[in-house]
Amino acid sequence: MQSLPARSVAVVLGTRPELVKLTDLVRLLGPAAHLVHTGQHYDEELSGRFLTELGLPEPTFLTGVGGQPRAVQISSALAQLDDLFTAEPPLAVVVQGDTNAALAGALAANARGIPLLHVEAGLRSHDRNMPEEHNRVLIDSIADVLCAATEDNRANLLAEGVDNARIAVTGNTVVEAVHGQLPSAAERAELLERHGLTADSYVLATVHRPENTDSPEALRAIFTELAALVADGRPVVVPLHPRTRARIEAAGLEGLLAGLTVTRPLGYGEFLALARHAALLVSDSGGIQEECTVLGRPLVVVRRSTERPEAMADFADLVEPGRAIGEAARRRLAEGPEGLTRLASLPSPFGDGLASDRIVALLARIAAPAALATAA
Repeated sequence: MQSLPARSVAVVLGTRPELVKLTDLVRLLGPAAHLVHTGQHYDEELSGRFLTELGLPEPTFLTGVGGQPRAVQISSALAQLDDLFTAEPPLAVVVQGDTNAALAGALAANARGIPLLHVEAGLRSHDRNMPEEHNRVLIDSIADVLCAATEDNRANLLAEGVDNARIAVTGNTVVEAVHGQLPSAAERAELLERHGLTADSYVLATVHRPENTDSPEALRAIFTELAALVADGRPVVVPLHPRTRARIEAAGLEGLLAGLTVTRPLGYGEFLALARHAALLVSDSGGIQEECTVLGRPLVVVRRSTERPEAMADFADLVEPGRAIGEAARRRLAEGPEGLTRLASLPSPFGDGLASDRIVALLARIAAPAALATAA
């Protein structure tokens, strides 16, 4: 972005979903972007590969954050960000979503009086058991510009007394992320062949949220239902998160993996390719609730609550761990090709793929005055 100096916009993140959703924004900012990775989720197999695959610049990495309790993650990242913003003051700070990294970035910006822009503002699950709910409410309360993905998100913010002048409905950056990272039809066909899969015939499942992985009962219920789908003659592919694998082993549930097609964690493009041709997705991921609407695929969401009700209208069903998973899955699978065709014809409720362009324009408005003042 030519109007802003190099490294003048600090983009603070710490997890793989943030990397994905902020990729186009960082590219549009160009040299103005200073990527700061707190290390909330960092290992070479996952975050390292994502950085390379997405073509992102080398970040400034914080230390000692990953693997710590929530309060330690936030306090450690906040202290380091404060030092960084003192040594190299940005003209604006961008955070995305509801992670501990996003909250630390927001608090650091607020403490130093730096303009703060929140991407994906206004999501609400109204479930105070979720740490993410507290994070997103706190970030929205101090952000200078709140980029709401949908009109429902704007309504949530207005209901909380947020000034409408601080809110912009931009769409969700996930739409351009999916369009930009989905491999070509030929590459997808090759991937399916490599995995031994037939398009529109298999289930793709992911499980990683603590509400599911930290409960042996929930894990047993989820993987019992997935195994039952295999027994019905439906292949179930599970890219297994390392944390989920460790919890399964600790709970002595390895036997439930026997009939499933378990893979290593997938790169984003490879995951999208498999999701694009799955007959059904089963997941507790927030991002997949959005991605399924761009890919036109049905989803069973395994959670107590969701902050993305827009996906529930046509694309997804919300169920808790247990028999309801299998019931919802079989109902969706029974819709067959007609159901997939119907979903593919529907627009995503999360926007038109221009969210990042709108957000960059908003950033220019809040950062440019500071740039002019600095130049003077």
